[in-house]
Amino acid sequence: MTNATTIESLTTTSGLMLRVSGLNVYYGESHILRNVDLSVPNGQMVCLIGRNGVGKTTLLKTILGLLKPRSGSIEFMDAPIHGLSPDRRARRGIGYVPQGREIIPRVTVKENLLLGLEARPGKRRRSEIPDEIFELFPVLATMLGRMGGDLSGGQQQQLAIARALMGEPKLLVLDEPTEGIQPSIILEIEAAVRRIIEQRGISVLLVEQHLHFVRQADRYYAMQKGGIVASGDTRDLSQEAIQQFLAV
Repeated sequence: MTNATTIESLTTTSGLMLRVSGLNVYYGESHILRNVDLSVPNGQMVCLIGRNGVGKTTLLKTILGLLKPRSGSIEFMDAPIHGLSPDRRARRGIGYVPQGREIIPRVTVKENLLLGLEARPGKRRRSEIPDEIFELFPVLATMLGRMGGDLSGGQQQQLAIARALMGEPKLLVLDEPTEGIQPSIILEIEAAVRRIIEQRGISVLLVEQHLHFVRQADRYYAMQKGGIVASGDTRDLSQEAIQQFLAV
């Protein structure tokens, strides 16, 4: 059942959880992101597609505060955040699951999960793992004492998403969560992300190349050469566009 109170608390007056406007990012003198405009509505999943090297991860890192734009603005829940440090953005409610997962291999699954509490505002930190984490990812409940590095790739990805959710984010940013994962686990992750959106009202910004997962999103943006070149409803994503933006 959808938690209406939770979802209501995550909505914004503009109807947008995230708005990126006119973003330009450079590496040295190399112009990487070019006048990027992108928005993520409340309680929706937006997918960013494009071939390798077009600037998708650079855009995510800029939203998270890991890279500094030369110009443009980023608004989160109707407030500018482009001047905030990454940790302050996390505590505002942006959760991040990086490409490659980056779980800590030599600590336990439970310890990895509890690290996610660092993203919560101080007075709201607790030491227990909510039951809903194990409802989303049942396999983790049986592996709390195992080292993170001993899990399979798919289990590590579930752990990485669960760790991000421990911070109670309002926006969940996922960078290629299906990379290197077997098809059956991909379907489980897709289903979990849809449940997160429907039950908790969380917005999701997804970078993905797996077509089935792309089509789970409400909207898409396509990138080429550091700029947004197409956008729309994923139901209208044509085979021609798929070949243009996703085919290797």
